[in-house]
Amino acid sequence: MNFLSVLAREAQFYRSIRGLTKWTKDISPDSARLVADDVEDVVDRHGTNVAFRFEGTLTTYDEFEARANRFAHWALEQGLTAGDCVALFMENRPDYVAFWYGMSKIGVVTALINSNLEGEALAHCINIVDAKRIITGTDQDSAIKASVGLFTSAPAVWSLGGSEGNDLEAAIKGVSATRPSREYRGALRGRNLCLYVYTSGTTGLPKAAKLTQARTQGMMRTFISPCHITERDRIYLTLPLYHGTGGLCGVGQALMTGACIILRRKFSASAFWDDATDEGATSIVYIGELCRYLLNQPPHPKERSHKIRTGFGNGLRAEVWTEFQKRFNINHLCEFYGSTEGNVSFLNFDGKIGAVGRIPGWLEKQFAHIAFVKFDIETEEPIRGPEGFCIRTDVDEAGEALGRIGEDIRNRFEGYNDEQATKKKILRDVFEKGDMWFRTGDLMRKDKDGYIYFVDRIGDTFRWKGENVSTNEVGEALSGIPGVATANVYGVPLPGYDGKAGMAAITMDGDVDFEGIYAALSQKLPSYAIPLFIRVQRDAETTGTFKYRKVELVKEAFDIDEVTDPIWMYHPERKEYVPFTQDRYDSLRSGAFKF
Repeated sequence: MNFLSVLAREAQFYRSIRGLTKWTKDISPDSARLVADDVEDVVDRHGTNVAFRFEGTLTTYDEFEARANRFAHWALEQGLTAGDCVALFMENRPDYVAFWYGMSKIGVVTALINSNLEGEALAHCINIVDAKRIITGTDQDSAIKASVGLFTSAPAVWSLGGSEGNDLEAAIKGVSATRPSREYRGALRGRNLCLYVYTSGTTGLPKAAKLTQARTQGMMRTFISPCHITERDRIYLTLPLYHGTGGLCGVGQALMTGACIILRRKFSASAFWDDATDEGATSIVYIGELCRYLLNQPPHPKERSHKIRTGFGNGLRAEVWTEFQKRFNINHLCEFYGSTEGNVSFLNFDGKIGAVGRIPGWLEKQFAHIAFVKFDIETEEPIRGPEGFCIRTDVDEAGEALGRIGEDIRNRFEGYNDEQATKKKILRDVFEKGDMWFRTGDLMRKDKDGYIYFVDRIGDTFRWKGENVSTNEVGEALSGIPGVATANVYGVPLPGYDGKAGMAAITMDGDVDFEGIYAALSQKLPSYAIPLFIRVQRDAETTGTFKYRKVELVKEAFDIDEVTDPIWMYHPERKEYVPFTQDRYDSLRSGAFKF
């Protein structure tokens, strides 16, 4: 890269940082300006703009505001006051956003419940926040009916279109549509709670992450400047509204500017380009696997005739990134890294393929609250030096990303509604006695130019033959094999061996040459990283936000008595994969067969 190119890149980065600062500069734990104040100001300026395009119906900002006000007055009639919590258990629809916005007007905290939950998991999410009411939609009747006896405080159920519980639609018909007095939230500040958003629960029951007013404001404003969103934009949103990326960051791009949200109940790869083109989308919100699903679809007549110019999201693998932009003619994607509850986040402003962000040398002091430390894969703990402190990683060395905990809005860690879960995320005495840092649980690396790359989730990386194996790296390699649609990689114990052997659960979208996979992977991966077992699934097991589930896969491993899916095993003498039969399984367990 020549000098002028470097200069242009640095100038672009500076402008992006300055633009982001403009949107977030007044956010503070002590601020009296809250989420509802921000949105009400936008409504006052853009009341006739369309806020939502949903299933053939247009909702203006004025109509959205009136709906939110009715919900707020209904809550007041119910006796709810600032600090009380209400659980929102509903499918994607404009009322989802209008409801929690209405609660924010009177200081009531809304818990955004995964609309796919049922039974113990659903009850757990509602019980841990002590919800006073449960609000449902049209699709939650069976889940509520099956779980109602599990709710510890027996909160009343109110539904918008469902048959279980009280009729909320009827209850708000005679309620005022005027704004409730700001006095109902007047004593609140940026440090007070606004929402609960839950972890995905891929490894256990979900945890309720606390989102303060200030943090919610930050999430809603962050991607406006990087994507250059104005009131003229139309943001196509297919992700679940209970999740921070779509429900807060994506929604916030509109509610903080007066732009329009093209909302869909659920993501559909086959309907994506019809929706995006016919509704005039100019921006998208993505998850990495969503992009892969679209690439796996056959060519669509509208996949390049849309008006989409930008988008943001996370989890976009490098091998998908370039192909996605080129095939679908989308000029700018803003990849980011962050968690709903954490204090470590990065933005890829300049489109460096594979990077989740960048800390250039001239900004290192401003990012002193973020550190990457050497990590022991076997103990799953940071490595400490002779004096007991953590050791910073070298250039291009993978280590755990940490965020120093402090009172500044960038440093705060509010934790979960579970004290023990909160304590597990805090690392003490990291670089000096008494300091506290948030553990991201993610391995990352930074290159010589300051670009930051996600390596793997702690617990996913495993050791085999004395080497660390990144499941993310192996998954990328496998996904590049013709016929492989998705690849979920994990480590499994192997009798008679130290560490864990690599195994992958794949789905297919065409014919796969299993005998030739090993040779193909050998061109991309060191021998120790190539999986010993490949399980072929009909469908990938994912959460509602397309995160792969691994707990059950690890438990079942390659046990033929438990797994009905076909399994292929690497044969070291043939240097190719062969069907994993009962004889081979017995031979492996007895120790007769060696890798």
